[in-house]
Amino acid sequence: MTMHQEKLFTPDELFTRFQGDTEQFELPGAFTFPFYYQPHPLCVLAADELQQHLASQTDWQHDFGLDEALAPRLDESAEGTGKMFGVLLVRSPQGELGYFSAFSGKIADQNLLPHFVPPVFDMLAEECFFRTELEEITELNTQVSALSSNPLLEKLGAQLALMQAEYDADELQQRHRMIEGRAARKQERKIAEETLTGDALKAALDDLAKQSVAEKNTLKYLKMAWDEKIQAIESQLIALTTDIEHAKQQRKTLSNALQNKLFEQYRFLNALGEEKSLKAIFAPTTNPTPPAGAGECAAPKLLHFAYKHGYTPLAMAEFWWGVSPKSEVRQHRKFYPSCHGKCHPILGHMLEGLTVDPNPLEQNWAEDKTLEVVYQDEAIVVVNKPSGMLSVPGKTIKDSAYTRVIEMFPDAEGPFVLHRLDQATSGLLVFALTRRANKSLQKQFITRGVEKRYIAMVEGVIEQEQGEINLPMRGDPDDRPRQLVCFEHGKPATTYWQLIEVKNGRSKLYMHPKTGRTHQLRVHCAHSKGLNMPMVGDVLYGEPDTRLHLHAEQLSFDHPYTHERMTFEAECGF
Repeated sequence: MTMHQEKLFTPDELFTRFQGDTEQFELPGAFTFPFYYQPHPLCVLAADELQQHLASQTDWQHDFGLDEALAPRLDESAEGTGKMFGVLLVRSPQGELGYFSAFSGKIADQNLLPHFVPPVFDMLAEECFFRTELEEITELNTQVSALSSNPLLEKLGAQLALMQAEYDADELQQRHRMIEGRAARKQERKIAEETLTGDALKAALDDLAKQSVAEKNTLKYLKMAWDEKIQAIESQLIALTTDIEHAKQQRKTLSNALQNKLFEQYRFLNALGEEKSLKAIFAPTTNPTPPAGAGECAAPKLLHFAYKHGYTPLAMAEFWWGVSPKSEVRQHRKFYPSCHGKCHPILGHMLEGLTVDPNPLEQNWAEDKTLEVVYQDEAIVVVNKPSGMLSVPGKTIKDSAYTRVIEMFPDAEGPFVLHRLDQATSGLLVFALTRRANKSLQKQFITRGVEKRYIAMVEGVIEQEQGEINLPMRGDPDDRPRQLVCFEHGKPATTYWQLIEVKNGRSKLYMHPKTGRTHQLRVHCAHSKGLNMPMVGDVLYGEPDTRLHLHAEQLSFDHPYTHERMTFEAECGF
């Protein structure tokens, strides 16, 4: 008996009461801001209990890519798929404290599993229209595959290509004959005009004209003969390909209709009791078509289930369980924020009516910090940007290293921005104060004549003294500003590193980026094929701390006027 044939689990069956005493923990004052948070201690406790359940349950089987010690298998050929899980701290209608659990997407090819809240809309249910309509699309897929694999298609295509080549050769040969004939007739015409007169001349010229017409007719009939042969093959091909295109168009029409129908079925509640469909939620965004899998993440499932059954959400956290994916930065048991592409619009609606922690990214962390000038002259200014300060103005925060430099040098032609550091990264930035200096320094950045050395602290003990990381990167379209490792479409990214010291289970490194991809050093540290150790305080690829432990410590370039090599250093604060 499948899970879809069994009864749905009641809210009380899915409500998990804490196994231990929770009175020593203070309840959260506001709900978690899901895109930047440190898990509340009670969410950490709930996650620990859920992880114990995952390690011991026997109701279902899913290969998470873990060994017997529940550590990710290191063999790259080994199969396995990790998953994101979530816990939602809630108070029951009776005032009891506990939590709900959820997973993103499907596990063991199922939507419904004991201990976990159901999806907002269960497309796998036997009575659901999705199954029937998907079968129609699947039948069309089979039809397209069968039609496309017809051996006659390949045979006719080969015949058509051969005929076209033979026709091109015949036509070219005939045109060469015509060129040669035209030249010969020109010579004959000249001789006739010099040696003949009267009717004899007229007869000779008429004969030459008839030869020209005959050659043109030969080309015309050649084309007609070949066109007839080619059209016969093309007609057979068109008959076959028309069936394929018709089936593809039917498939596209049905797929779009099914997709839109699903968008309307996914309806999400918020704390005010308001309900919105997936389609309505994404309609006002820059991408009105919801991405694949929208609404299937753990966070929307948890909140919707709590609202629907009268439970009060208090806090939430999401963690990864299993082997790391090939492209994203995800580590076993580590907590991560909700994704932006799929969840940001949905949770924006679902959190309405809740008191939510403020968005730290909208706060000016550097408001009370100073921008240290390391060096200045008539051409350039080098500054030491503190962690938390933007390099250039953002959407909501205008204060930045750039605007501070404008205030310092109000009469300069610039400043001109040459490079940037992430808001959380501290260290050296150079600005050009004149157009001449900007042109020179821009060229040095483009030709990689500028050398940069960073200091980073990573979570873990590195045993090698140095190394090189080559992992191509691109942006994650579903979760900006996060970046992905992508060997197919990513841009080359190379980082050299040297170990400085190991202390208290953390490793301090020099890092030299050969390329300058967005988040390159952070991803190269955190990714499973890189160091597999996120930087301390990396909220995107690791876990929050007092700050991101990444500092642009050294910067070298040729002075734009004197061409003297200049090197600047700024000590890091960690």
